[in-house]
Amino acid sequence: MTDPETLVGLNEDEETDLRRRRWARDRELRAPRSPQHLSTADFLTLGNAVCGFLAIYSITTGVLMPHLTGESNTPDKHSAATAVTLLLIGAMCDLFDGLVARKLRSSALGAELDNLADLISFGIAPAYFVAVWGIVSPDSNQQLSAFIALTVLLSVVLRLARFSAVKMRPGIFQGMPCPMGAMTVIAIVLLDPPFVPGLLMIFGVAYLMVSRIEYPKPQGLLATATLAWIVVSIGCLAAWAAGLPGGDPLMHIGAIAQITLAAMAPLLVIRRKVGQKVGDVRARRAESRGC
Repeated sequence: MTDPETLVGLNEDEETDLRRRRWARDRELRAPRSPQHLSTADFLTLGNAVCGFLAIYSITTGVLMPHLTGESNTPDKHSAATAVTLLLIGAMCDLFDGLVARKLRSSALGAELDNLADLISFGIAPAYFVAVWGIVSPDSNQQLSAFIALTVLLSVVLRLARFSAVKMRPGIFQGMPCPMGAMTVIAIVLLDPPFVPGLLMIFGVAYLMVSRIEYPKPQGLLATATLAWIVVSIGCLAAWAAGLPGGDPLMHIGAIAQITLAAMAPLLVIRRKVGQKVGDVRARRAESRGC
């Protein structure tokens, strides 16, 4: 008797038919699930959206409403830290949903859900942070802060649309990734710099998100470093919110490090591309001399 899982003892037609059935089975296993079913990665994506909404809710109830009702003139550190922590957890969900989707079976809704969740957590939420900062910060301009907040939101919308429409080389993002841009915007707000310079820095982050600068995707060692950075940031925020000794310096150091990373990343990417072009020119010159 011939083993159906092997090709031993089969004639040419039977072997072709078995290969065809194996190929169809493998294609079915790899194919995304129907839109009626959610995959494990989709639940992580939905967790990202939930974190974005809860961050907005935390800032509204803990910072904006007390300011508008006159109950408090200073932002509640606990509410602010909770909101930022929620967005960091959302960034972790965004980091892992792609990894899980590549390892396990994805769904047909995956890409659409990911864009919508990113819009909430990394578009609406940071823009809302900027708008609230313009309301509660002394010597601020609400109209100007609302305009910059709108700029942040539109930059994320354009970037997500471009991500869906433009095919890039594997392992590359075009423009600053939304999670990095959102965390940088929030880091600027947490530092509470002078109002106009702070808005100019936020506008610069919005520009980097819609720029054509190529950023590497967080994979392998870079993904591990990103996860470690998120965990350390959550710890610093917890120490700051709890009023522990050294909490304020830790928060400031973390925020400055985030802004520095965002500023250095495009410079390092540009330097690498320039180095590659210089290397190509030198290689062509060497070939021409050899000829």
